[in-house]
Amino acid sequence: MTLPLIGLTTYNQKNRHGYPIAALMHQYIRAIEEAGGAPLLIPSGLDETVIRALLDRLDGIVFTGGGDIAIEVFGGQQHPRLADVDEERDALELLLARTAVDLGKPILGICRGLQLINVALGGTLYTDVADQMPGAIQHAYDSGAERARLVHSVRIESTSRLAAYLGETLLQVNSLHHQGVKDVPTRLRPVGFAPDGLVEALEVEEHPFGVAVQWHPEWLTDQPAAQRLFRAFVEAAADGGR
Repeated sequence: MTLPLIGLTTYNQKNRHGYPIAALMHQYIRAIEEAGGAPLLIPSGLDETVIRALLDRLDGIVFTGGGDIAIEVFGGQQHPRLADVDEERDALELLLARTAVDLGKPILGICRGLQLINVALGGTLYTDVADQMPGAIQHAYDSGAERARLVHSVRIESTSRLAAYLGETLLQVNSLHHQGVKDVPTRLRPVGFAPDGLVEALEVEEHPFGVAVQWHPEWLTDQPAAQRLFRAFVEAAADGGR
């Protein structure tokens, strides 16, 4: 049996000797493997020819979590909490997202990945939800100690494809972000909302499988809803996006 090949975006870091490395938490890798996919890590800084060659071979792409997106990309406000901006990663993922959407290739965005897909298709972000969104609840919990802690609910639109994938319309989720979706472009449909109204899930309109969530389901794979989401994504990739 040939497993669908799933690309996962990575972040740039340095090892203890100061040499640059491409890195990713194993939770993403395990979630895809457990769902029946073959994970492949995608480093930043690739030539566009290499990126398009990868797109030809990949059956699906996960846009993973990580640092903040550069405000220049979406005309955002400067803020002192902006951190870990990586323009090289932004450039790679923006190209990947736009091309994958145009090709109808299955994509799954997680946390930063949701924000990246929103920006790639013309949307904007709050560069700090707590300061810029009136009535915001806490979203930026300790990313080191509280990755699996369920901190607030998310309401999923019952008519959405995401509701069918999850098998639920009301979830308790973790929350590890300080940026968030502000303006949503026409190619995306908001389908999940936090209690304060912040967009927590998006779907790409008229796309075989284009879904993004603001929480981190890779840390919640003991829950049936997270398991169903990853399986639905991998199955869509195996079916060529149908």
